[in-house]
Amino acid sequence: MRRDSRLSGVLHVLLHMHAHDGPMTSAALAHAMTTNPVVVRRILAGLREHGYVRSEKGHGGGWTLACDPARVTLRDVHAALGSPAVLAIGNRTEAPGCLIEQAVNAAVGQALDAAEALLLARLGEVTLAALHAEVGARLAAHQHARQHARRHVDHHRAPRRARTRSAP
Repeated sequence: MRRDSRLSGVLHVLLHMHAHDGPMTSAALAHAMTTNPVVVRRILAGLREHGYVRSEKGHGGGWTLACDPARVTLRDVHAALGSPAVLAIGNRTEAPGCLIEQAVNAAVGQALDAAEALLLARLGEVTLAALHAEVGARLAAHQHARQHARRHVDHHRAPRRARTRSAP
């Protein structure tokens, strides 16, 4: 079954916008997401209606954040996307005549409701600013690891000192 990846994609775009000084074009955002600029414009138009982004036309225009990233949660963005289903499983039929299937539906439905509530609550705890900070921490760790690896390689490539034998 195909997963709905709009939330992930929108968060990706919003974080690029947050990290960028000035407006970003639909083409630049589409390149970051490896998608078409039309897709980006369609998605961001919905977020503009909720006040999360704004667009400027003309030369030097593009998309910018219109909200405080410390006040917008992942759940807010999920809601702005129309609250798509967060779980891909469900009951075979909604109104079964079979008593067994009714019992199955009740048990599965309760578990799904609990899982969805937990997931949405967690999305409500994470702000765009917190996610941006996580990106910064990952970037710093990545740069540190690359520097360490480079020093390690340079150390092993350095010419070894000539070994001299001492006279007996």
